[in-house]
Amino acid sequence: MIDVRVPDEQEGTKAVVRAWLKKVGDAVAENDPLVELETDKVTQEVPAPAAGVLTEILLDTDDEAAPGDVLGRITAGTYDPLPFDAEQGKAEPAERPAETPAAVIGDAETRLSPSVRRALMQHDIDPSKIRGTGRGGRITREDVDRAVASATTVSAGEPSTAQPCHFSGTDIPHDRMRLKIAENMVRAVSDAPHVTALFEADFSAIAAHKKAMADRGVKLSYTAYIVKAAAEAMAVAPAINGRWEEDRIAVSPTINVGVGTALGDRGLVVPVVRDAGALSLEAIGRKLDDLTSRARGGKLTAADVSGGSFTISNHGVSGSLLASPIILHAGQAAILGVGKLEKRVVVRTIDGQDAILIRPMAYVTLTIDHRVVDGHQTNGWLARFVEILEGWPAP
Repeated sequence: MIDVRVPDEQEGTKAVVRAWLKKVGDAVAENDPLVELETDKVTQEVPAPAAGVLTEILLDTDDEAAPGDVLGRITAGTYDPLPFDAEQGKAEPAERPAETPAAVIGDAETRLSPSVRRALMQHDIDPSKIRGTGRGGRITREDVDRAVASATTVSAGEPSTAQPCHFSGTDIPHDRMRLKIAENMVRAVSDAPHVTALFEADFSAIAAHKKAMADRGVKLSYTAYIVKAAAEAMAVAPAINGRWEEDRIAVSPTINVGVGTALGDRGLVVPVVRDAGALSLEAIGRKLDDLTSRARGGKLTAADVSGGSFTISNHGVSGSLLASPIILHAGQAAILGVGKLEKRVVVRTIDGQDAILIRPMAYVTLTIDHRVVDGHQTNGWLARFVEILEGWPAP
């Protein structure tokens, strides 16, 4: 018997079993996708560690799974399917709470697993109103999910074919990512005293450089420039790239920049550009393209979203002029917010004379953990960041 375990690269964050991709009794090849795990950051597939037959499932759908936990077991070697009872092979850990006693509605077996009971309680659904698709009519977690989804997609005034529950047609049930984001937000504002400073940046030099690079066939996003400038600005206030510890301020030896990436209604993830201070602008651009593409395709790994020492929220891409993002990630001291880039009228001194000009401008904020840095460091960092953007040399 070979154990199938939760990967260790979870940074202590508990995952949740989203779905098994194989059933007990299925033959599997080595490295076949076996089970899907979900955290607040990523969804990842756990491959089969060896070829054989999936013999046991110990952590089922919606169960929490910490790094190193045994998800299931594979019997290696050849397999004769005839004597094997797939349902009997599906085991549950000894410490799992006992199932509710079996009850019968009609001819359907309605024993409820712990994960199904939790889902029914969360969404206030009467189990007698759900048609179970499991063995003997047993209600599965997928049955509950379908009932909730059906109830929330019925338009007002239309006859409902959904299973009865206490949601209106416009309510949105919490998914695991939303619940985890909420938990992290509350923790963040409770743990760290937040202070936000606001500057304004002229993107004229960046826009000119970006266009010149595009003419040469190198396409770069504004975010690539922002990441590069943020990494260079760390030199004037290294503690911005640090974190609060009980006995010290620990400064990260590398500048690992997390970039908030919106997933539409699915929430937000923060993939990390590692060692951004050592990368060229072009290398940062390529890395961002790869991370963003995989984030929106649900292909990020746990390593892609771990280890960040500083975060950027480019909230302006969705239209906001100004925001003061929360330092969401434990172990970081600051988060940069960049507002919408738009043309504004500004006054500049040219040859000793004031001139009214139209320039591409954006508000930039730095929200800091006031335990780690003070106002003069915050303003010094922002001043250097803006100076780098506005003085970007021509290619």
